[in-house]
Amino acid sequence: MRWLVALFGEDVIPLSFAGVQSGRATRGHRFLAPGPFELKNADELLPTLRANYIVPSEEEREASIRRQASDIAAKLGLDVELPAKTMEEVVNLCEYPTVMVGTFDEKFLEVPKEITVDAMLVHQRYFPLFYKDGRLANKFLITSNGDPAFEANIIDGNQRVVAARLYDAKFFYDEDRKQPLESYVEKLNEVVFQESLGTTYQKTLRVADRAADLAMEAGLNALEVADAKRAAYLAKADLVTGAVVEFTSVQGIMGSYYAKSSGENDTVAQAIADHYRPRFSGDELPRSNVGKIVAIADKLDTICGLFAVNQGPTGSSDPFALRRSAIGILAILDSGIKIDLAPAITASLDAFAKQGIKFDRKAVASAVLEFFITRAKVALRDSGSRADTIDAVLAAGVREPMELYARVRALDAAREHDADTFEDLATAFARANNLRDAAAGVNYDAALFLPVEAELAKAIEAATERVNDELAADRYAEALSCLAGLRKPIDAFFDGVKVVDDDPAIRANRMRLLNAFVAAFAHVADFGKMAKAGK
Repeated sequence: MRWLVALFGEDVIPLSFAGVQSGRATRGHRFLAPGPFELKNADELLPTLRANYIVPSEEEREASIRRQASDIAAKLGLDVELPAKTMEEVVNLCEYPTVMVGTFDEKFLEVPKEITVDAMLVHQRYFPLFYKDGRLANKFLITSNGDPAFEANIIDGNQRVVAARLYDAKFFYDEDRKQPLESYVEKLNEVVFQESLGTTYQKTLRVADRAADLAMEAGLNALEVADAKRAAYLAKADLVTGAVVEFTSVQGIMGSYYAKSSGENDTVAQAIADHYRPRFSGDELPRSNVGKIVAIADKLDTICGLFAVNQGPTGSSDPFALRRSAIGILAILDSGIKIDLAPAITASLDAFAKQGIKFDRKAVASAVLEFFITRAKVALRDSGSRADTIDAVLAAGVREPMELYARVRALDAAREHDADTFEDLATAFARANNLRDAAAGVNYDAALFLPVEAELAKAIEAATERVNDELAADRYAEALSCLAGLRKPIDAFFDGVKVVDDDPAIRANRMRLLNAFVAAFAHVADFGKMAKAGK
């Protein structure tokens, strides 16, 4: 029987929904106080529900579950895991939640804890319990919506259900280990990666080659290069194992366990477990450099491939989560992996071309790089960098995301620590940029200089040489300090001469000097954009 309460004060609001006519009757908990209960007025609704074993708000139900779970775990001397996603489901499955403790056979602890936890959390909405050292206990928490008087029956029924799931998990785990992990790789030929891009086996071969190349570029040693290629070759193999087919959320993790049982070394096994990381913003990065390389190679292959077949994100639509993959790559690179992204993109696209996929390589490479630059801009803004700083660096022609990160951070730091100098320098740059004649070139005639012009020219020459040296060594803060030293001579120049002199030769020479001044900044940042943005 369905009930629809619609009251305004003591009056029933006449309406119907899903074939139910409104009235003043409601019901309580279906086992503990089914009702119906007549309400005299709207103010009686919530007190009536509470009196009849209904906790009306999600917030209260969640607080109750958390409190009960915490109390039970404390009594048992264990820790409880309460993931937000599972909690949200449980909260909306219960009207009057009662938390109870179930157990399962200790033999299931032989199965990797991740698959057991997945069976409990994802499939049954049970909360796992752990020992203080992180080991999984053979106990779990049930959130019941039944009559607490029948706790024993409720627990017994749930234990039977979880036992069935754990028997499945153990069966698949034991069966999968009867073959080495490598034996599953060629079966990936039966799994389509994307209809235009071929199978997951083809992806595996591409990623393995790219992982080896990227590992060498990043300066990893020979053993790490070999481990990266091996891990990339095995990374997707668990997708066709029984355990992962049944419990999809443990892909990668099960591959790691199977790799160990197959005799692979710890670095390879860990990289397999980590290569999907980071899975979301703020997630942990792969723990080793080998894992980071495999993660980059895998994610970059996906991004480049989908862009090549015109399946990149559009507007708010991103069905393949490519934005998340790009953010993951940037986070890994930002952790210290030294790889230039532009050539890595080109190499990844070359692999698809060799596979026979037709696309405009130059156009796609440009689109992919711009995609990363856009993600980098968003990440920088989210971390607190100023929009005008980002625009100023981009205007200098920077196209490598990590170079963009480094320059923006250096400029932000310089502005923060010496804001007046850098804002004044931005204004001076804008003034010079606005007055100059770019067509005049930079070949000024020192014989026409007044002393302040000679001092400025000398300062520009010294700063340009030093800036180029600092940029070549990726010392962006030092390059900015060199430019900051131009503030005094450029101020003296503007104070001491009439730029637009009546003499055409002198005027043209001063334009060339201003061009040289602006050119000193050309490979660092466009300070004029910072000046336009204001303080």
